[in-house]
Amino acid sequence: MKIGIIGLPQAGKSTIFAALTGARGAEGDHSSRKDLRIAAVTVFDDRIDFLSRMYQPKKTTYAKIEYLLPPETGSAGGAGSEGAVWNQIRTCDALLHVVRNFEGTLGTLPTPEQDFRRLEEEMVLNDLVVAEKRMERIELDKKRGKQPEGEEASLVQACRQVLEQGTPLRSDPGLASAPLLKGFTFLSAKPMLILVNNDDEDETPPEWDQSPEGVDLFGVRGSLEKEIASLSAEEAKEFLEAYHIEESALDWVIRHSFRILNRISFFTVGPDEVRAWPIAAGTPALEAAGSVHSDIQQGFIRAEVVAFDDLKAHGSFNEAKKAGLVRLEGKGYEVKDGDIITFRFNV
Repeated sequence: MKIGIIGLPQAGKSTIFAALTGARGAEGDHSSRKDLRIAAVTVFDDRIDFLSRMYQPKKTTYAKIEYLLPPETGSAGGAGSEGAVWNQIRTCDALLHVVRNFEGTLGTLPTPEQDFRRLEEEMVLNDLVVAEKRMERIELDKKRGKQPEGEEASLVQACRQVLEQGTPLRSDPGLASAPLLKGFTFLSAKPMLILVNNDDEDETPPEWDQSPEGVDLFGVRGSLEKEIASLSAEEAKEFLEAYHIEESALDWVIRHSFRILNRISFFTVGPDEVRAWPIAAGTPALEAAGSVHSDIQQGFIRAEVVAFDDLKAHGSFNEAKKAGLVRLEGKGYEVKDGDIITFRFNV
C-alpha cells in the first residue's frame, strides 16, 4: 500500500511525514529521486506478536505501508512542477490530505476548509482534462471508422459528467473503482483521509460548513506528533497522556488506510518466518497464494486454513485441528481477515 501526502504549501506536510515515519523506525527513503521522499512504516499487529511467540520463527515480518511525500511545487531544480507532482501522486493507492489549522509563519490565519476545497478543485480539474482528452481521442477514432471496444467510452463519459459538476470521482464509488478506468489513475477517484494540522494547544479539528462527503477527518497536532515520534515507547506514552492524545496520528492513519482501501491481512507461519500479508478483502485463495509466490499460485492444490481466533483459543494448531477447526479450501475460497494459511502446491 502506498499513501501519497498532499496539501498546500506551509500546511505541515513534511512535519506530518516525519511524525508518521519516525514513530515506527521506518525504513529510510529508497527513491532514486533526491526530491522525492518515500518511507515504509511497520504495521504492528498483536496477532503477529502472538504467532511469533508460538512458533519462535527465525524471522517475523509485519505488513508495511509506504508514505510518499512529493516536492513542493516550484522546488529547486524544476522537479516540483505541478504536473510532475501530480504524476508522482498518481502512483499511490490513497491520499493523505494535510490542511493547515495553525497561524502561518507570516501571521496568516488558517482557512482549512477553503484550503481543502482549493486542492480538491485542482484534482477535479486535472482529472477533467484527462477525461476530455480521452473522449476527444475516442471521437477521432470513430471518424476514422474505429469503434470503441467495451464500456470504456461510456465510463469515461460518465466521469466527465461527474467532474464537470465540480464533484470528485470518489463520490461515485462504483465509477471510481471501475477496473476499466484503473489505467487513467484519476486523482479524485482515490480514497482520501484528511489530517487537520492544529496548533500544539488545539486538541480538536475545526467545524466545517460542509464536511467532505465520504472522507474521514482527524485533528492532529503535527509538531507534537513529530516530537513524540522521536521518543522511546515509554516516554511517548507519557507524552500522549500529558497532551490528552488518545490515538496517535500514525495509528489513526494506518487503521483508516486499511479500511478505505478495503484491505485485510492473512498470515503464514512456520519455523523460518511468521508473516502478515495484506490483500484486498474478497481475494480468492488462488490469488492470495500468488501474493506469497507465483510458483505457489501456479501449482496450487489446496489451502489449509485456520482462523487466528480459533488457533489462539485452542493454544496450538494440533488442538485446533482436533476440534475440527482446520479446513481445506479450494481456489475460489475468499480469504478472511486473520486466516492462517498453509498453501499446498506442486510445481
